[in-house]
Amino acid sequence: MRIGVVCPYSWDVPGGVQFHVRDLAEHLIRLGHEVSVLAPSDDETPLPSYVVSAGRAVPVPYNGSVARLNFGFLSAARVRRWLHEGRFDVLHIHEPATPSLSLLACWAAQGPIVATFHTSNPRSRAMIAAYPILQPALEKISARIAVSEYARRTLVEHLGGDAVTIPNGVDVGFFSGAEPEPAWQGGPDARTIGFIGRIDEPRKGLPVLMKALPAILEAAPGTRLLVAGRGDEQEAVAQLPAAMRGNVEFLGMVSDEDKARLLRSVDLYVAPNTGGESFGIILVEAMSAGAPVLAADLDAFEQVLDGGAAGELFPVGRADALADSAVRLLADPARRTGLRERGSRHVRRFDWSTVGADILAVYETVTDGAASVAPDERTGLRARFGLARD
Repeated sequence: MRIGVVCPYSWDVPGGVQFHVRDLAEHLIRLGHEVSVLAPSDDETPLPSYVVSAGRAVPVPYNGSVARLNFGFLSAARVRRWLHEGRFDVLHIHEPATPSLSLLACWAAQGPIVATFHTSNPRSRAMIAAYPILQPALEKISARIAVSEYARRTLVEHLGGDAVTIPNGVDVGFFSGAEPEPAWQGGPDARTIGFIGRIDEPRKGLPVLMKALPAILEAAPGTRLLVAGRGDEQEAVAQLPAAMRGNVEFLGMVSDEDKARLLRSVDLYVAPNTGGESFGIILVEAMSAGAPVLAADLDAFEQVLDGGAAGELFPVGRADALADSAVRLLADPARRTGLRERGSRHVRRFDWSTVGADILAVYETVTDGAASVAPDERTGLRARFGLARD
């Protein structure tokens, strides 16, 4: 199958959508499909052979973060050329409501279109206001996928229609098979906590974790916090007492391999995010690596952690509750072992072997399945996959 995939966000600034697109493309290629990904990127960014650059992106604040998008007449021409040269059997557009390549591709494309919605933003005034502009493009979509129930709810409330829920995928074996890094591991009196995320993006929650750290260190003085991600390191520790700043080690941006090794090495992974999350791929990666997880009780995180059975939850933004939970877990190796075991079992449902098969089923449905079934069966398929009407 010839598959075109459109990523709206800049390839050179990693994020959840970019990782999902990358891993999906590589999974499909391993299965023997021809895949081409169109994405914004800077000229100097090294790209995999399957990625086509649509030019440099522009940063735009959105949903508590900064989205790097690509739009305009030149971008539209590049989209049309890519579509013409690709002659795809199916086009998979991510975040089609985003004013970037995804929306341009939706306007220009003909033939079967599958769209994945990642955003969870139930109070998006911008999406409501833009609906009249988006509607003609969205009506061309053949099938809709939401990465979580909360992304599906945002779609239903703001844009109408429905979607099948298929979560983000992870190569579980990649994380579970990584070798721990001895320098990042703790010991009997020196536990390690891990955090991965953009330091300068408040909704990732590092300030909450930093606020909790003095109480954690008072109860467990040998604890280290390992932080992987880009941002201002000095600003991140500015509120910590000077004597405690040496307990925080910044690793900067890390490779996928080092991320897996980090997650395999820590005694506890903490996700203190404060909002704007529709899924929580880092939680799946942490569970895949066997790291016990402590996360803010965002709806999306609670769903990923099986209602709290596969990881512990604390109230969003509550540094005191985070500290209490972290101290208790660091002092309870049996509880951490239990979380590792439950997380390792639970995470199998997110492996690409399962997620990829579900996405391929949607592709096959929109390309030839729906056309070959009886009308009553076709109605059932529409209900399952959020398909457009004939």
